[in-house]
Amino acid sequence: MANEEGWFDRYVDTLPERGWFKFLSKNVVLPYWAMKTPAPKMPGGPRETQQNSENVQRMMNLVMPLKDRSSIGRAKAALAIAQNVDEIFAGLDNVGTVHFARFLILGDNLCMISVYDGDFSNYIRDFIITIGSVFDDVMTVVEGGDELIPTAHNVEKFIDWVHAHDLFQAPDYPTDVFALLDEARGLPKDTPPHDLKTLPRELILLLHANPDLSLGGGYRAYPGYSAAQVRSKFGVGW
Repeated sequence: MANEEGWFDRYVDTLPERGWFKFLSKNVVLPYWAMKTPAPKMPGGPRETQQNSENVQRMMNLVMPLKDRSSIGRAKAALAIAQNVDEIFAGLDNVGTVHFARFLILGDNLCMISVYDGDFSNYIRDFIITIGSVFDDVMTVVEGGDELIPTAHNVEKFIDWVHAHDLFQAPDYPTDVFALLDEARGLPKDTPPHDLKTLPRELILLLHANPDLSLGGGYRAYPGYSAAQVRSKFGVGW
């Protein structure tokens, strides 16, 4: 058939799985790409948008490196949250734009994962104004946190710190990487149009510069049926 691949095309398709090709890609090609057309370090959190629908249920993935990265340090972090959990939750209630929030210890990091509505800076500012003194205890176990205490007196500095430690949120659709990198590099968006074949390279460069990231903005919705209604339809009951 006319569109049947030849032996050379079939050979090229096998290259990504060959050891020598992997070695060259990792140690020669990638460093060359990163030097010639580097991808920038991207800012954390969701990007600004004019669409009202995109300002609802926004994610914060705050990754705070622990000052003491031993088991003792992780225990201190867990204790800092446990001792103040009621006040933290009360503060989140008072902010009024938070859907949910939780704290995690992942490796050497204390993480706060939350979903909120509206502007990022206002969210952090309202939270600190409400219970900044309580959050100060948390910052004592975080690397660089001492410089921000008391947070109530360093609100803008604290907002910048949180933004820097919030994970970069990659676009939901891979092809949007082109426009995102063009903007970050100060280039006209998609001018001239990008060749789709270069997308894997741009994705690799983006991940090289931003190894920790959130894959997209996440799924956001208000379900049309409650859990009780769904269980009732299935005849499961409670």
